[in-house]
Amino acid sequence: MTGIFYGIGVGPGDPELLTMKAIKTLEKVDVIIAPKTEKKDGSVALSIAKPYLKSTVNIVYQVFPMIAHFEESPQSWQKNKEEILALLNQGKNVAFLTLGDPMFYSTYIYVYRLLKTEQIVIETIPGVPAFCAIAGRLEYPLVEGNDIISIIPATAKPEKITKTLAASDNVVIMKVYKNFDQIVSILKDNGLVDNAVMVSRCGLPDEACIDDIEQVKKVPNYLSTILTRRNK
Repeated sequence: MTGIFYGIGVGPGDPELLTMKAIKTLEKVDVIIAPKTEKKDGSVALSIAKPYLKSTVNIVYQVFPMIAHFEESPQSWQKNKEEILALLNQGKNVAFLTLGDPMFYSTYIYVYRLLKTEQIVIETIPGVPAFCAIAGRLEYPLVEGNDIISIIPATAKPEKITKTLAASDNVVIMKVYKNFDQIVSILKDNGLVDNAVMVSRCGLPDEACIDDIEQVKKVPNYLSTILTRRNK
């Protein structure tokens, strides 16, 4: 019998933010797929989930290529796909860990697309996105009444970001490590810089909160998110 493939969102950093469903699944799976980058050892997602793993679980690290358009080069992911399928065909239940939520700016989305055409059972378990955890931690309402909120990747084209800001009351900006200076400038031009707050590595031991982003002089950590809103 083929095993089940789980995509599990482990949240932004605090292990206590995992859902009960995620914890119960982690406690029973046979294999953990821990995604990592080519440049760094270890996996942040794995470190968050570690308190809930059984001692006998097999941990498999997989490196996924950082490519702009997955659809243009799916073959570069084939080795990882084949490794996962081999484990499933051995009857093992396999969990793929991802920061935040599996369906939100996640590597898991591409893994899911590769595997969904196979004759296997896939179950996706939601997780807490970083911006929700940040809002709760700072007691910062994300939206209320008829507010419009936009979630923007800092990697988007400047003109697209500007157009989105014009239609938004509240804004979440992800991936700000890429074009931070440009993002600060755009927020300033749109009257959104004074209310901006940036949190890096939310829920992790080295979490940092900055409420004056214009004073930041170095590239923020990869796990950084900006929240901002217009004056009421």
